[in-house]
Amino acid sequence: MEDNTPISPAPAVYLLSPEQIAGPYFRNAKLIRRNISEGMDGIPLVLRLTIVDAMTGQPVTDALVDIWHCNARGAYSGWSKVNPDTEIDVDDIGSIPRTDDDTYLRGGQFTDKNGIVRFTTIYPGFYAGRALHIHVVVRIMEGNNYLEERHVAWVGQLYFPEVASRSVLNAKEYRGRAVSPLTNDQDFFYENMGGEASTLNVHTLSRDSNIDGYFGHTTIGIDTFAVSTQIKPEDFDKHTV
Repeated sequence: MEDNTPISPAPAVYLLSPEQIAGPYFRNAKLIRRNISEGMDGIPLVLRLTIVDAMTGQPVTDALVDIWHCNARGAYSGWSKVNPDTEIDVDDIGSIPRTDDDTYLRGGQFTDKNGIVRFTTIYPGFYAGRALHIHVVVRIMEGNNYLEERHVAWVGQLYFPEVASRSVLNAKEYRGRAVSPLTNDQDFFYENMGGEASTLNVHTLSRDSNIDGYFGHTTIGIDTFAVSTQIKPEDFDKHTV
């Protein structure tokens, strides 16, 4: 007798990480590099991200992972002349005209056989109206011309534990701002787009202080067949370099 019972899709074996907006400071800078700091002042941050397939739990290899974030004073490269102490509309890509061609604190790496990428950067500061965060994009490679790849499978933001951030913001490179940062719980995107699940595990590199910097790590579960609506193919045409 024929069984006509509908077949349900297999459940995810790993938690699918929540997507968040790309924000107004996205650029396709085409920079493949591990060290993205470009000599920026700030407390060092060594970042390790592990990308896994949420359906299989297996590492996603050869994916291009781009990150970008603001400097210790809240400025983004490409928009260095925008006042970070003035709250702005943070929703739309390209909503704020670029002011320069700087490239600090931006770059991409390919995941290794274990799905891991590593970056050397600084602990980000903040800009008005937001908690401290790092932007992340995962692109799935479908050809040899990797710098032109537009299959964005996942767009997110990574947040920091409050205890670590309070310590960092007391350092001289971060002090003296006209505004205060939002806590994670005060941040609209953290609260409404799964920020708790996107918070990094953070540890000091030395036992007794943060003077040597921090190590931050997390695992990001993605759907490798997904096409994110947060960064569209046409955004690469508009915002490359």
